[in-house]
Amino acid sequence: MKTFYFIAIFVLFSMLAFNANAQWDDDTGCMSCHNGIEQFSQVDGMADLTCVDCHNGDGIATNMKTAHTDMWANPTDLRVINDTCGSCHPDEVDNAKTSLHATMAGVISGTRYNFASQDRNAIHATYDVKALKTGREGTVESLTQIPSYDPTQPESNTNSPGDDYLRNQCLRCHIWSDGHQRDGDYRASGCAACHVEYSNDGTYEGGDEAIDKTQKDRPRKHKMTKKMTVDQCQHCHNRGGRTGVSYKGMMESDGYGTPYTEDGDKQGKLHGKHYNFLEADLHYDAGMSCIDCHTKNEMHGDGYLYTKKEHALEIRCVSCHGTPTTEATLKTSRDMPLNNLKREGKTVTLTTKNDGKKLNVPQLKDKELSKEGYVAMVKIASHMEKMECSTCHAAWAPQCYGCHAKQDISKPNGDWLNGTGDDPSKQGNKANLAKNAFSWDESRSYVRWEMPALGINHRGKVSTFVPGCQVFLTQVDGKKSIVSNKTYTTVDGTSGISHNPIQPHTMSKKSRTCEECHTNPKVLGLGSGVYDINRNFPDGKAPIDFELERFVDENGKQLQSTSHEGARPFNKQEMDRISRVGTCLACHGSDEINATGKAPNDVTHNKVIRKMAEKAK
Repeated sequence: MKTFYFIAIFVLFSMLAFNANAQWDDDTGCMSCHNGIEQFSQVDGMADLTCVDCHNGDGIATNMKTAHTDMWANPTDLRVINDTCGSCHPDEVDNAKTSLHATMAGVISGTRYNFASQDRNAIHATYDVKALKTGREGTVESLTQIPSYDPTQPESNTNSPGDDYLRNQCLRCHIWSDGHQRDGDYRASGCAACHVEYSNDGTYEGGDEAIDKTQKDRPRKHKMTKKMTVDQCQHCHNRGGRTGVSYKGMMESDGYGTPYTEDGDKQGKLHGKHYNFLEADLHYDAGMSCIDCHTKNEMHGDGYLYTKKEHALEIRCVSCHGTPTTEATLKTSRDMPLNNLKREGKTVTLTTKNDGKKLNVPQLKDKELSKEGYVAMVKIASHMEKMECSTCHAAWAPQCYGCHAKQDISKPNGDWLNGTGDDPSKQGNKANLAKNAFSWDESRSYVRWEMPALGINHRGKVSTFVPGCQVFLTQVDGKKSIVSNKTYTTVDGTSGISHNPIQPHTMSKKSRTCEECHTNPKVLGLGSGVYDINRNFPDGKAPIDFELERFVDENGKQLQSTSHEGARPFNKQEMDRISRVGTCLACHGSDEINATGKAPNDVTHNKVIRKMAEKAK
């Protein structure tokens, strides 16, 4: 009997040991199929994890069906993450669920505001969520899931086509979901949305013999990384503000697909678009990735429920570069040290997080400036006080005018917030979405990239403005028309056609000229005066009476909505002051303009006129 018990215990421990090492056993268990698969992580504590520690399933099964029973294809999905990543990283996981990457609170509130369903305040998220921390500006204590839309019921604040638009289209870019199934958008959900790299064509490039290397929607390798590339961020950040593609100098084209390939075909699309290639952000050209500026708290979340991205962001240009009168703090706006920056004397260096490259960071204090730079940053000190750095140094900004959105209520379609299937970790995959929403088609009036307009952002500073959600809603039931090119009026009385402030992520050493900002009506938000809004519509009558670039009139009346609380167009007094300087610039040039933009007195004015006359001889 003792011998029997000894044998039984030996067999039990052997099975446990076999299960613990099943991931790397070359002949049996998981590795009998997945021979050559990469070890997921070399991090201490993770290197010894087995397949079943993360993926669940049966690690000692001898056939695929049994092995994959109750398996989680993506252990980092937020639906199962508490039992996987959260077992070792509970704080990070809890914070992630409160992050804007998970809640999409700003996108939801901005869209619903423009659909006249609510005010600017964030009240909804992808799913019900409560804050872990409260009391900070721009945060709330809790958010509830956005409603669904029922076309058989009257439109209301809780029954809006805008919610269906979000559920079927916009809300694919949150970390509860996988990416769109097309080149450029493939990614996983959960932690793997960032920490497991996908190529643009979504094919596997590793050594696992069981994975088809031609099948789409596969990671590059079965590996976790802390070195996220710009392309990885770009899998989501290619819509809305388009900062991910803009950073690399990419701006969607009108769909030409040229230059042609060698065999005469059009070039392939990324994110469903063809691209023009423009000047990239100077930080990208220097070798910097998104993670070299943006902090862990910004991306992982810090337990607060932020309502908009501008409240979550803590990085500032002055953190690294300082000002002409103050040294760089090398800290965020919340006083958090930027650990990849180092000061030695008057020199500041940045070490890139992906490849360890050391870059010298230009410092503005005591720097010898160009004549234009001296005028802009020192002589007219109010520029530094009242303007964002990107206002002058953004070389261009993406501008997509007119969001023509068509909803067909005869075609049920996927809802990014409702998934199905036995594997909860795959319920955010497009193929598994419940058809609780309706089909949408999107297009636009035109796209531009040159000379973006300016206005006042939520910090009270002059900022670049670009079109926001400029929705023209067309609603059909098959071929039956319900609504044609409808626009909304917000609860504040402005048109739901919108413009919003943005940091375009297209920074250039060379700044915009003084003349461009002070003499161009479009920059003031008045529009170019060229686009004929009426002729763009079939019946020759647009639902709005202003061109799409025009978000304020000459008297300072706001025409288009701005979904950022506190942001607004210039008022009449500000526009008059800007234009007055422009009048002087025509003769004097920037070096003759003083800090107020006014001639101090007639004697000085006459003196300058005589000086200019002498120059002209």
